[in-house]
Amino acid sequence: MAGLVPAIHELLTSIARHNVDARHKLGHDSVRFSRSSASLDRQPKGCILEFMSMDAVFKALADPVRRQLLDRLQARNGQTLNELCQGHGMTRQAVTKHLGILEAANLVATQKRGREKLHFLNPVPIQEIADRWIGKYERTRLRALSDLKA
Repeated sequence: MAGLVPAIHELLTSIARHNVDARHKLGHDSVRFSRSSASLDRQPKGCILEFMSMDAVFKALADPVRRQLLDRLQARNGQTLNELCQGHGMTRQAVTKHLGILEAANLVATQKRGREKLHFLNPVPIQEIADRWIGKYERTRLRALSDLKA
């Protein structure tokens, strides 16, 4: 995972730089990281994250359908809405609503390619949850085990 995050950052930054020029020509953003985001180049320190609430990430991860969509994107990134709808007993509108919640939580990034909209997994918010919540409690447990050995 450590090597994956810099690679994703580089990919998304390159996509954003390319699309900043395209946005001026086309008059709209073609890469979105949430419903209200600006392009990557406008974010502080070139970071791919905008201010987001961990509550939105937890809310997005709380639903099993959204977790399944993330699993499918992890298995094969860059899928269209039609590809993500296959195998679900839901309408396109329902899948679109779930994807919107994932986008709002910054767990999914989208890129328009022609008439299609491709969906990409953004694992950074999940890693931040692991660092903030899991890592914090694991360190204490590891220290306790270390003290028992001594």
